[in-house]
Amino acid sequence: MSDVLEMTAADQAALDSEFVKQLVLQVRAQDTYGTWEGKSDAEILGPFIVTKEQRKQMPIIGDPDPDIIWRVEIFYAAVGLTIEKYTGKIASPMMKMSHEGFGRMLLTTGKLVVLNTYLRDIHRFGFLSLEKLGEKGTKLVEDAVETIKTFQDAADA
Repeated sequence: MSDVLEMTAADQAALDSEFVKQLVLQVRAQDTYGTWEGKSDAEILGPFIVTKEQRKQMPIIGDPDPDIIWRVEIFYAAVGLTIEKYTGKIASPMMKMSHEGFGRMLLTTGKLVVLNTYLRDIHRFGFLSLEKLGEKGTKLVEDAVETIKTFQDAADA
């Protein structure tokens, strides 16, 4: 995201969603030196925003950047913690990633897999806007919460 943030009403609404609030908390928790203290939530989430032009310029050959892998891990950790907030059940993330940027993310609760997603082209991980970031995270949380409600016995095991 550029230094000048162009926020739409939908982007602002996304910042108020439970998932995005949790994502901001997770990112800020990683700031052990206080580097991001004076930054807004939108600025903190800036690296998660990747425009179409930026995406085209990103190489897809080679090892994924450690910062991108960190953002993927933080994103899914926030999904898991938001699920926990809604259900009271811990949703543990497990990620397996190849050196080429392909892999899989699972979130489990008890004996239940509440999220199973394949990660492809991780070199270009990001969202077109804060709105899209919020929509994706919220959708993942809602689907997982519904799965937990449907298979309560497995989630409790």
